[in-house]
Order: sequence, then C-alpha cells, then structure tokens
Amino acid sequence: MKKGTEGVMSSEREVFSLSGPVHLTAVDWNNIHHRRSIAASLVQGVYILERDRQQNRHGSQALALPWWDCFHFQLNYMLIDDDDLSIFGAIYEYKYPSAPNIPQYVIAFRGTITKSDTRLQDLKLDLHCVRNNLHQSSRFQLAMHHVHNTVSSSKGASVWLAGHSLGSAMALLAGKNMAKIGYFLETYLLNPPFLSVPIEGGIKDERVKLGIRFASSVVKAGLSLTVNGRQHHQAQSHDPFVVLSAWVPYLFVNPADPICSEYIGYFEHRKKMEEIGVGKLEKVATRNSMRNLLSSALRMDSGLEALHLLPSAYLTINRGQFPDFKRAHGIHQWWNPYFPCQSMLYKYNTT
Repeated sequence: MKKGTEGVMSSEREVFSLSGPVHLTAVDWNNIHHRRSIAASLVQGVYILERDRQQNRHGSQALALPWWDCFHFQLNYMLIDDDDLSIFGAIYEYKYPSAPNIPQYVIAFRGTITKSDTRLQDLKLDLHCVRNNLHQSSRFQLAMHHVHNTVSSSKGASVWLAGHSLGSAMALLAGKNMAKIGYFLETYLLNPPFLSVPIEGGIKDERVKLGIRFASSVVKAGLSLTVNGRQHHQAQSHDPFVVLSAWVPYLFVNPADPICSEYIGYFEHRKKMEEIGVGKLEKVATRNSMRNLLSSALRMDSGLEALHLLPSAYLTINRGQFPDFKRAHGIHQWWNPYFPCQSMLYKYNTT
C-alpha cells in the first residue's frame, strides 16, 4: 500500500452551475484530481441530459452540452433504458488524438433520479443492486453491450468508465467483467454502493469497530472454507478475485455517506489484519460477503460473487464537512478539483 497526497484545501464555497462546469479552467491530465473532476463532470452531463429530456429543453435551452464540450469531448451516443426511455448513460469521444492519461472514449452512467419519469425504474435498479442481481437487468445488459463494443472498436485507444451512485455500481460491474477478459479499463466510481451494514459511519469507537470486523472475518473465513473449501485450492490463474487484483479502479467515498462509507473500513481492516499477523485469514474473508456465503450454504444461489467486493483500489476519502446525507452522497463534491482528502492505494497480495 502506498500513501497518496492529502489533497489541497479549497474554498468553502461550493462551485455549482446547472449550465456547465465553472470549476476547472485549465486541465492537467497528469493530475488525478483533475481527471476525477472531469469524470464527475461527464457523469453530470448524463444527469443533465435526462433532465433536459424530462423538461423538454432543446437547442439553445438545453443545459447538458457544456459539461463535456468544455473538456473537448463530443457526445457520440446516449444510452436509453428500454422500459422508461430515460437516458441513463452516454458515450463520449475526445475530439483530438488521444495522449497519455487522456481517454479517447468515456462511458458514463448517472445515478438514481427521484423524479416521476424515472423514479420507478431507477428504484427497481437500486433493488437489483441490493439483491446482487444487477447483471440480470435489461439496463445493465444494454450498458455492457455498449462497453464491450466500444472497447472492441477502439483499436487499442484508451476507454474510461465513470459513474455515480447507482451508475457507479454499473460501471463497477462492467469494469469487473472487462477485467476478467483482460481489459483493465480506467474507472472512476463516485459514491459507489457498499452493500453491507455501514459500520464505518454508525460506530464511533475504533476498538468496537475492529472487534466487530475481526469477528466477522473469522466467521466469513470459516464459512467460506466450509462451503467452498475445494475452490481455494484452484490455480490462481483461474481464481476470479486474483484475476481482478491487477485492475485498480478509482473509488471516491465520503465517510458521512452510509451508502459508500464502508469501503473505508473494508480496505483499512485488511491492512490492520495484515499488521497483527492474520492476513491469510483476511484474504479469505475479504473476498466473501456474509449474505452470499449463507445463501451458498443454504443452496439459495449459485455462488455469484458480491458486486461490491474488490481486491484492489485507489481509494480517495473526502474529509470535508457535510451537514447532511444529501450533500455527502451528492456528485457536486467530486467535480471541485481541490478539497481536503486522503488517498491510499490498496493492492491485493496474491502470494
């Protein structure tokens, strides 16, 4: 693990405009904060595309264009849900030849919009995430089709994935699928859902949190060896978790957001378990969710891996102050290029 920069303090005034980003006037593509800001802006472009559609804004009245145009991208394709006809994603193409750290294509996915036109279908997708069967939804299958086609037709050019909230779950699953077939796409996940009890934000006492997580690790490791004992002896080249370990998505989480905050504890606990000499036990536990293990033990599913579990990630934590859940889970925090943050690279040890 490698400690990252602590971030740069920004003005307390939140920069926000429905008509386009006003937060980044000069882009340094080698700067991870700038790349994150651009990824967030492109996802916001999808949100505004859908709001333009809902409010019947066209031509000069539409507000979405500046969110990608000012970074020299063009909109190639909109991803439209078959059921409610909402715009849930977009494929952008950089207008000029690609260069190091500049993607030729970005596929971005929005999160849940709780307006009448989209509420029902978006909440159904949220339920798919909770049930760990997002892969079965027609929206994700359409998204996966376009991700695969974009990568196949890119002729080796860089392709990014980006998403916020529900959209980050879709980008995560698409990224996992592509990594398993050898394509490690640069991926930006903003407030990605961690589908477990949010210990990180719900319990303040660090000793209590460590005790709960340690007990959970022991139980999960024991259940895993009981339910899937033989699978742990398979060759590492065929182990999905080991194969995924070479893919390092960028995760952006807020400790005040219970939807994503448990990623902080998930990765920090792995480090602590290694420090106290029980890293091998945690290597078994970290790749399993309690729900999936119990379902496998009761033969209620086919042992499908939990969506939110990751071997490796570059985790950035927003250490700013947020008065409520809405702001802590909002996308607005991520397009500001500078804010108080803590970053850490976590790499899964395959040995």
